[in-house]
Amino acid sequence: MDPVLLSRIQFTLTISFHYLFPVFSIGLGLLLVIMEGLYLKTKDPMYHRMTHFWVSIFALIFGIGVATGIVMEFQFGTNWSNYARFVGDVFGSALAAEGLFAFFLESGFLAILVFGWDKVSPRMHFLSTVMVALGAHFSAVWIVVANSWQQTPRGFHIVDFMGGQRAEITDFWAMVFNPSSMERLGHVILGAWLAGAFLVISVSAFYLIKNKHVDIGKAGLKIGLSVALVASLLQLVSGHQSALVVAEHQPAKLAAMEGHYESDGPAPLHLLGWVDEKNGRTIGPAIPGGLSFLVSGNPNQPVMGLDAIKQSDRPPVNITFQSFHLMVMIGMALIAISAVGLIEWKRGKLFENKPLLWILVFSVILPQLANQLGWATAEVGRQPWVVYGLMRTADGISPVVQAEEILASIIMFTAVYLLLFLLFIYLLDHKIKKGPVFGGDDTVHADPSLNRGREILS
Repeated sequence: MDPVLLSRIQFTLTISFHYLFPVFSIGLGLLLVIMEGLYLKTKDPMYHRMTHFWVSIFALIFGIGVATGIVMEFQFGTNWSNYARFVGDVFGSALAAEGLFAFFLESGFLAILVFGWDKVSPRMHFLSTVMVALGAHFSAVWIVVANSWQQTPRGFHIVDFMGGQRAEITDFWAMVFNPSSMERLGHVILGAWLAGAFLVISVSAFYLIKNKHVDIGKAGLKIGLSVALVASLLQLVSGHQSALVVAEHQPAKLAAMEGHYESDGPAPLHLLGWVDEKNGRTIGPAIPGGLSFLVSGNPNQPVMGLDAIKQSDRPPVNITFQSFHLMVMIGMALIAISAVGLIEWKRGKLFENKPLLWILVFSVILPQLANQLGWATAEVGRQPWVVYGLMRTADGISPVVQAEEILASIIMFTAVYLLLFLLFIYLLDHKIKKGPVFGGDDTVHADPSLNRGREILS
């Protein structure tokens, strides 16, 4: 058993499971600001009940996210000690900033958000909602900055340290604004907005199908679909900009993403297919010169292919190719679903269109898949480097950790995370079925006016 492979599997397991929750927190934070802002503007109690309900969902997601995120930081010391020693100065500053400027802000105002409904003024509660949402977004900023430095390192020098070497920051802002950080941050944030929007869309569509909480279901669909369409369209622009950065700074990753081997002549754009890594070719439909046009604006411009890169420096091509293309396909599907949903809403037929509502219910899975596939593309495509061009993944492993120990921890983490996931689904299902109610009475009328009356009386 290879300890490097097992350590990578372990980190993939822990970070993939954890990443289910921050994207919900970031996206739902934006939706909460919109919902409570509409309540302050309209004074409609329906928006108050809607916000109160989604705050309870947010608190559940936040709690599970914190519990699953702590494990990853310990792995830097246990499984990746050489890597942690090399990047400690860079990651230490970024993660410290994340704790000071993001996590403390988010968790500090979370108590007011969750428990302060009757204890602070409506404006103060809205401020707490904004601060929690900002904290969630700031957390993404510093995590993406740290990860982007691994992709395109800047603002550092190499020094000798304890018989080895480490990277030390020489320019903090050059490290923060490294060539890929801002483009990747935009892509991550938009992906999180889509995850939050489709969570609201899914639950709202479910309520309409079941004829429960109809007023909140209708309002939730309007808000969620509007955010989803804007975010999904912006994601097209963001994805293109990120790909241009990859083309400039990580040509091997771009070649793997597109299954592009031949450096001479125009580069085709593969729509889908299968990469035959043994024979160096990609099988599937392609647009001639499409990749060249997207990268340079000239369909005849050559693009570096995998044939110009040493075999030992190539990432796993087919995994990178499939992850990237599946992510793009899901992104296009999200645009289509959002657009069709809003068109049906404008036509006044959305709320009675049961087949479309069922599609919206299950669409919550798509942004999560796209986010996971996006990270897979970024991380697998960076291989064999853990810090691009500076440290290989195999050199970042802890030398004293045995493969048997790693395998045992993988089994343990899998069992624990499975239990956590089942607990999360159970609690989420309970909250959704209970719905946006107050005073311990679970009976809620489908008539919006009656619901508003219950809220006023409570």
